[in-house]
Amino acid sequence: MSKTVQIVEEVKKAVVGKDDVIVQSLMAILAGGHILLEDVPGVGKTTLALAFARALALDCRRMQFTPDVLPSDITGFSIYRKETGEMEYQPGAVLCNLFLADELNRATARTQSALLEAMEEKQVTVDGVTHAVPRPFVVIATQNPTGASGTQLLPDSQMDRFMVRLSLGYPSADAELELLRRKQKSALLKNVQQVMERRELLVLRKEVRTLYISDSVLRYIVELNAATREHADVLQGASPRATVALAQMARASAFLRGRDYVTPADVQRVYCCTIGHRLRLAPQAEDADSLLKEILRTVSVPQIR
Repeated sequence: MSKTVQIVEEVKKAVVGKDDVIVQSLMAILAGGHILLEDVPGVGKTTLALAFARALALDCRRMQFTPDVLPSDITGFSIYRKETGEMEYQPGAVLCNLFLADELNRATARTQSALLEAMEEKQVTVDGVTHAVPRPFVVIATQNPTGASGTQLLPDSQMDRFMVRLSLGYPSADAELELLRRKQKSALLKNVQQVMERRELLVLRKEVRTLYISDSVLRYIVELNAATREHADVLQGASPRATVALAQMARASAFLRGRDYVTPADVQRVYCCTIGHRLRLAPQAEDADSLLKEILRTVSVPQIR
């Protein structure tokens, strides 16, 4: 059994009946991206994040976002040491391998923006001094649906930095029954065993980055995202950052299937979860998923030989 299959199996011990979301989350982690989990409270968003932290042996820090959380709580701050006469940096919560931002959309815009540098450049700057975050580094943020009490929309710049947006949804009756059975025996997260060291994850990420994508598949990726910019129901289409993210997610999809090259099917498999949250739709638009599935049907698929 490969290490990636083992990771999925371990996370499944804590998150019941959501195999697709587990696999998509692992793809995003292998692709070097960040994950936004959007759903109602109580469906297992936090459990999913903590299960990955245990399986991958990642130093995990969790922050509950509220309106009174300050940017310095995330990035850290400097204090003056009388003994040395120098400023000393006190690391913030984001200096870890896996930063769990719980209910991110309850924080102020100023606090949310404190995450942007860490997510994009893997560093934070405090008082003009730059501090690198540990490697590997992953942000898994949860947010309640728009309109829920005490929430506000995440800015476009923040949404664009999440590689994927996923939703667990309510479990099926059978899955919920199995969840209750497991909870009676022990806490779910206690069953999750470590599969690899964090340095092994860095090796896997490097392998994913080297997977081959032909020019025809690269052109297909570009055409799919160009179609979002030209669609009548889209006010703001997918950015070039989204194009790069789609290519990386397609590589991760191929990697999990044991291939060293990407096919159009890999691109199609990850298109909606990678692109949907980056679009700003016109009022008459139905929803992002329906629109993206329409684009997948209309854009010509290249033939791979």
